[in-house]
Amino acid sequence: MDLRPTDDQRALRAGTRELLARRFDRDRLRAAVADPALDRALWRELGAAGFFALRLPEAAGGVGLGLPDAVLVFEEAGRALLPGPLVAGHLLAGTVPGAATGERVVGLCDVGAGGGRLWEHPGDCDELILVEEAEGAAEGMADEAAGGGAGAAGQPGAYWNDPAWPVLEPVRSVDPLTPLARVAAFPRRVPRPLDVPKLRREAALLTAALQLGSAARTVEAAVEHAGRRVQFGARIGSFQAVKHLCAEMLIRVEIARCAVYAASLTERSRAVIGAKLLADEAAVRNARDCLQVHGGMGFTWEADVHLHLKRAWLRAEQWQNAAKAEEALAADLLGDDVAS
Repeated sequence: MDLRPTDDQRALRAGTRELLARRFDRDRLRAAVADPALDRALWRELGAAGFFALRLPEAAGGVGLGLPDAVLVFEEAGRALLPGPLVAGHLLAGTVPGAATGERVVGLCDVGAGGGRLWEHPGDCDELILVEEAEGAAEGMADEAAGGGAGAAGQPGAYWNDPAWPVLEPVRSVDPLTPLARVAAFPRRVPRPLDVPKLRREAALLTAALQLGSAARTVEAAVEHAGRRVQFGARIGSFQAVKHLCAEMLIRVEIARCAVYAASLTERSRAVIGAKLLADEAAVRNARDCLQVHGGMGFTWEADVHLHLKRAWLRAEQWQNAAKAEEALAADLLGDDVAS
């Protein structure tokens, strides 16, 4: 298996980085911290560039690429700390009219299996889709949907509100770029047939790609700072302790990158679980180490590293946190032992 990107994929990644550098540079990033409202103009530009329709067939107005290509694009989005319900927009581009072009913003909330009912960008999305498993956490959801076809009466499914919005309670977010709300109450829903296991698997993988991009960017930030900062008459990058920190950060990124890229090719549940675990670890630990390289400055608003750390913490709890991922991976491996 060749995990190296092709020339076309490298061009796709370079084009995405150029677009984000032009439309979401550091000044815009810091402005978004003060005003985290979703930039609709940027969202539409992402749609025009094919960000959301990347995997839709060309006959349906999409780009016709695959999951490995989407992972490369999301890696760049994570590197730039691009805010917004990116995963939802991409996965629901072929389901919600207008989502593929960025004209309509859709949110995706995992309310099953202890998903926490947390939804990104309350008030900014045009439509919210709730994803539930057979033993969903949303009290009464299955009963309300009974008799509604696919996804009814405790069956796995996805629901959207018809016609009213669910009742939302704003909650404090660790990431200043990502406002959150908790889905606290549910009006009657109409089932919408979606492949929930596939949806969850791809959401976890794309979130891992976002984490990978953030982890890679914090390596760059640490190396850049270590090459500039002078202490005791020498650049701190010449100190052995700093060298070790940066080397360990790079190793985590490369291990996570291999896992994420491989999972995008196989699309197997076990591979995705492992990729999410490794990418979460790389994003969180690299941000912490980058903060250490920055020293006292890393704890201030002057450095962007704290934004990467807060985003990494948030993403690590989405679509399968470490505890649930480890349990799922262990169960999968034990199942193989029993079968053999």
